[in-house]
Amino acid sequence: MKTVIGQLEESYPSDFDLYLFHEGTLYESYKMLGAHILTSSGKEGVRFAVWAPHAKKVSVVGNFNDWNGTDHNMKRIEHSGIWVLFVPGLKEGDLYKYEIHSPENKRFLKADPYAFYSEKRPNTASIVQRLDTFEWKDSKWVSDKKKGNIYHKPMSIYEVHPGTWKQTELSDFYSYRELADSLVEYVVDNGFTHIELMAIMEHPFDKSWGYQVTGYYSVNSRYGSPNDFKYFVNLCHQKGIGVILDWVPAHFCKDSHGLARFDGTPLYEPIDHNRANRPIWGTFNFDFTKPEVNSFLISNVMFWMDVYHIDGVRVDAVSSMIYLNHDNPLPEKLHNQYGGEENIEAIQFLKKLNEVVFNKYPHALMMAEEATDRPLITSPTDIGGLGFNYKWNMGWANDILRYMKLDTRERPNHHNLLTFSFYYAFSENFVLPFSHDDVVHGKRSLLNKMPGDYWQKFANLRLLLGYFMAHPGKKLLFMGGEFGQFIEWKDDEQLDWFLLQYESHTKLALYFRTLQQFYRETSSLWRQDHDQEGFEWIEPNNSSQSILTFMRKGKRKGDYCIVVCNFSEETHYQHRIGVPSQGKYMEVFNSDALNFGGSGQINQGSLQVKKEPYHNQRYSMNITVPPLGISIFMKQTKKRAGRVID
Repeated sequence: MKTVIGQLEESYPSDFDLYLFHEGTLYESYKMLGAHILTSSGKEGVRFAVWAPHAKKVSVVGNFNDWNGTDHNMKRIEHSGIWVLFVPGLKEGDLYKYEIHSPENKRFLKADPYAFYSEKRPNTASIVQRLDTFEWKDSKWVSDKKKGNIYHKPMSIYEVHPGTWKQTELSDFYSYRELADSLVEYVVDNGFTHIELMAIMEHPFDKSWGYQVTGYYSVNSRYGSPNDFKYFVNLCHQKGIGVILDWVPAHFCKDSHGLARFDGTPLYEPIDHNRANRPIWGTFNFDFTKPEVNSFLISNVMFWMDVYHIDGVRVDAVSSMIYLNHDNPLPEKLHNQYGGEENIEAIQFLKKLNEVVFNKYPHALMMAEEATDRPLITSPTDIGGLGFNYKWNMGWANDILRYMKLDTRERPNHHNLLTFSFYYAFSENFVLPFSHDDVVHGKRSLLNKMPGDYWQKFANLRLLLGYFMAHPGKKLLFMGGEFGQFIEWKDDEQLDWFLLQYESHTKLALYFRTLQQFYRETSSLWRQDHDQEGFEWIEPNNSSQSILTFMRKGKRKGDYCIVVCNFSEETHYQHRIGVPSQGKYMEVFNSDALNFGGSGQINQGSLQVKKEPYHNQRYSMNITVPPLGISIFMKQTKKRAGRVID
């Protein structure tokens, strides 16, 4: 039976939706709550609905009533904690907030947690917004996405902060439409398959990079309107580029207009202040014991996929969600009801989130930023996993960057930093991330982490990027790494595009584009990214020369490549390596090519194989190993009679 208030019965939530919301299973709660333009009793206007169970009174205030809280008092649906009001005559673009009276009769204004659009900072009002006026033209992308298997395809992600990728001549932000016309083409030209966008949900402070959210359903107004962002996503899909969003379900900011103490009490955050407080970030944790919070957050991911056609999310700070004391320096450790340090309810939330998403969107990307050695992050929930389909391999990124920063004379003593990742490389479905976190706060850019003189820095970075592409796992690179941003990420200025006036950076940019092309065209580098059968060591233990030699394998017989990485400054002539079969090999890629800025130590022509076992292989051949370089070899066939990449 519907709840009837006055004559506006049809404009109010159904009892069934209310039941699901309070059960934590209303996965389209954005359709019930928030501000919706509709017709009720023959009148067009806006229905407002907000969850504020402990409030004594709630009113809608806005530019339509001079922000006067006495004109539009909301009515509480009995026992639901939800307040509703239909206001005839309101229209798209009207500003509003909720005036809430706390249990102690304190009065304050709050933005709508379910607002679809918000004022550009520093203003904080919510905006009435339609979301049904954009004409999508990405049906081919949607249908193509259902074909094949994402695990057996190339994936190279460009991580972008829209406000600092490029800026106007007046140092202002590009709009979503301007970014669509420049960024999307750049991503295509550089061979990426996906864009991962930071800072797309409304947040008050630019330098929080979007990680302290006030408007989970509100597209970032700094760059334009909801339709502008849809235009961006639509163009990405038309160009064959997937779109992933950074998503922050661990915590939210304490700004007064946001979720903090929303109805005058801890509502979205736990009642226990120690469990609510996240002092290291100055934020509040979400309370996953409350079903309504689960409805809010799961619906949020569904919202971005339903309404904006987003292809996936990278879930931030998963370790901080599943462990009560991770990145949480409190005076005393927190424990669950069984004495452990796991956040049991957060774990259940993540499992349910992934189940719900994959039930509707089986080809979605659900990526966990998880920093511990907890197992089964990317395993199905029915066998005890968290249900993600990808996990960032932060251990690999930390180890390889630590290694690359070493002087080449020190590297032989730390060879294990190169090889350790292969012990666990196939335990999860990994993405290898060189992310924004690696190039900020004094950590230096990728290029400036590299040791040696100017030439050696670029050679080391070419080697690092080549090894990155050859190592099992999908790829993610933060903006600027592709052309050698020299200064670490300046989170309020654009990248240093002027560097492309200089030959070393131009050649590095050419190298990266060529490397990406080679990666996408070489199936052995991605066909079995998550299977042990896709990798085989040839020589892992040559620490004295700082050389790694291994094979990447595809599914088909003979689909393999041999990768040789030299992390020393020495050129090695007549260097012998084992190979699995007889015939002629050729070098198909070499980071030391002159046109990439290298020294030109390449292997030309056919390489003859000797029937001499070596490195546990039946055959062997001699090659030139370039300094601080990566060389890749493939079997010569009738179809592959010359170099793949020049």
